[in-house]
Amino acid sequence: MAQRLTEVEIQAKAQELSGWQVEGSQLRLTRKFSDFIQAMEFVNKLVVPAETAGHHPDIEISYNKVNITLTTHDAGGLTQKDFDLAIVISEIS
Repeated sequence: MAQRLTEVEIQAKAQELSGWQVEGSQLRLTRKFSDFIQAMEFVNKLVVPAETAGHHPDIEISYNKVNITLTTHDAGGLTQKDFDLAIVISEIS
């Protein structure tokens, strides 16, 4: 099981991420696209990285807006796995 990060570690790692917000024990990112098709294309690009990492984000889709939430449920909060996947997701356009 991944080890939960301390608040100091979380804040330091969050500073390195663009667009992500720490909300309680979660990392959240909202991406807005021109339409539903582009939003779905983005979501489909998340499948392989999430499967490869063995770590799956919670995804909400509302027409052209995609909300991604990361947390490590079995650790009860944020772990290095969340930040590693956030970095990969940040690079997907």
